[in-house]
Amino acid sequence: MTQHHSILVVGGGTGGLSVAARLRNQERPPDVAILEPSEKHYYQPLWTLVGAGVFDKETTERPEKDYIPDGATWIKDAVARFEPDANTVVTKSGQRITYDQLVVALGIQLDWGKIKGLEGHVGKGGICSNYLYTTVDSTWKALRDFQGGNAIFTFPSTPIKCAGAPQKIMYLADDWLRKTGVRDRSKVIFASAGAGIFGVKKYARALSEIVARKGIETHFRRDLVEVRPESKEAVFKGLDSGAELVLKYEMLHVVPPQSAPDVIKKSELAVEGNWVSVHKHTLQHVKFPNVFALGDCSSLPASRTGAAIRKQAPVLVENLMAFRAGGPMTGSYDGYASCPLVTGYGKLILAEFDYDGNPCESFPFDQAKERYSMYAMKAYALPEMYWNGMLRGRM
Repeated sequence: MTQHHSILVVGGGTGGLSVAARLRNQERPPDVAILEPSEKHYYQPLWTLVGAGVFDKETTERPEKDYIPDGATWIKDAVARFEPDANTVVTKSGQRITYDQLVVALGIQLDWGKIKGLEGHVGKGGICSNYLYTTVDSTWKALRDFQGGNAIFTFPSTPIKCAGAPQKIMYLADDWLRKTGVRDRSKVIFASAGAGIFGVKKYARALSEIVARKGIETHFRRDLVEVRPESKEAVFKGLDSGAELVLKYEMLHVVPPQSAPDVIKKSELAVEGNWVSVHKHTLQHVKFPNVFALGDCSSLPASRTGAAIRKQAPVLVENLMAFRAGGPMTGSYDGYASCPLVTGYGKLILAEFDYDGNPCESFPFDQAKERYSMYAMKAYALPEMYWNGMLRGRM
């Protein structure tokens, strides 16, 4: 069975829906189809606060059908193979879908199996993670059950979605342990494969001060490679020395290694590395000019955040429509990303920056300082902007 669409969007997450909505909002909207198997859509940035007990996870879930743009075709299937030379996508059910232009927005793959001993244990015995809807409750349970010992928070050696999330939950955990009176018999440990607390100097300075103030122990250039649930040990590999570090834990918040979805890695779309290879300013594929990509699955050297997609989507649509019209592509993405860094209950540093690590702040005050106003924006304003603005192609 074969069907054809002018523009095929593969992936119905943040990037795919934002682009599809903008395309359908055009004065003369093109024919758009969205290939996405999931019945549910999740607002993942709120999972940090779900893991800290602020919100129930159900508040982050909505039906996918409510966000398919009017006039767009929803194909409830998953991609099995890309055939860009033939302008074709093959689905898992065996459908062949041809297109004039293709937008790839498949997100990122969580590679839990790359950590020895982990699979089957997330959500049990103090091992938890905010990185899945099905496991985010385990973090709040682990915090409530914690009575002392080591609380370890990890950061892998791969690119990940929302690079600030591994430390946000750590700061909230520190707050919770102080409120419940168990912090004095606890160690809060950040074991990260990164070289430092944050990649942008201005915010790194502020976060380093918070780490010192909270008495958090740090181990940088350490990658979690094994978990031993029976003995409650986490094994880290030193990325510089190769030396093994074994830490006991009572609570272990795991951020899994992440990568481009396997279907992309195996395709011709991954020209340079394992990601969909696109020009970092135009978002057009480097080899197939009728292919565009954005978000976590792309090769864009930007932070993988929803805020980055909010800036990428209008550029992609502008350039895609120009390409269709045979005109020059003038849209340019500068690498903007935003990371609302929750530093405790009611406290947040709003990091905004571009490809070069230059701060690109939106407000007329120093965003490297902790503020309740920015916390309130993350907790209450941004979800509304996401559901009612971004996914509707309005912002």
